[in-house]
Amino acid sequence: MRLLIVEDDSRLQDRLAQHFLAAGWKVEQAADGREADYLAREYAFDLALVDLGLPQRSGMELVRGWRADGLTLPLLILTARSDWQDKVEGLEAGADDYVTKPFHLPELEARAHALLRRAAGRADDRAAFGPLRIDFRAHSVSRDNRPVELTHFEFETLAYLAGRAGEVVSRGELIDHLYDQDYDRDSNVIEVFVGRLRRKLDPDGSLKPIETVRGAGYRFVLASSGR
Repeated sequence: MRLLIVEDDSRLQDRLAQHFLAAGWKVEQAADGREADYLAREYAFDLALVDLGLPQRSGMELVRGWRADGLTLPLLILTARSDWQDKVEGLEAGADDYVTKPFHLPELEARAHALLRRAAGRADDRAAFGPLRIDFRAHSVSRDNRPVELTHFEFETLAYLAGRAGEVVSRGELIDHLYDQDYDRDSNVIEVFVGRLRRKLDPDGSLKPIETVRGAGYRFVLASSGR
């Protein structure tokens, strides 16, 4: 596996590199956003660890830019910020997961492997739910044949709920699926993203695809109508 580490703290960068090298990864390192942007666009990586507080160009700018330009490698952001709003912002920018500093290296490596498993095991079919069309391979969604722009995190949330259409999915179960490991997972993040997902899928409030089951979780209520 080839890993890009983007971290301006030289001591932490070295610790990360040594840990992943010892675990058998091939590692490239960048200390600022400009160098990281060059490496990510010029070379193929299986995963990138991206600190948000970078010189030259912020980690948030990098994530947004890469996703806007079609770079699909899994992105795990490293942040010293503990507020759930900052976690939401990073995920909405296109990151696949986050780790809040300080963290344990085995935890970080477990998260990295979880993202690789998710990237390798995504569904490769299409499904229709009334006016909604979901392409699981292309990670695309449309309503009435008009594209709906979702972040990676929003798409993963929708894909899991739609795959369990008609069933109640608890917040804990959704967190376990999306993050694979239950380290300091913030339920506020899930609530915010389900709310934003509803608004994107159903801006006029006529479809109501996701209902909240009080005290239990969420349910995707649209029935599958084929492909």
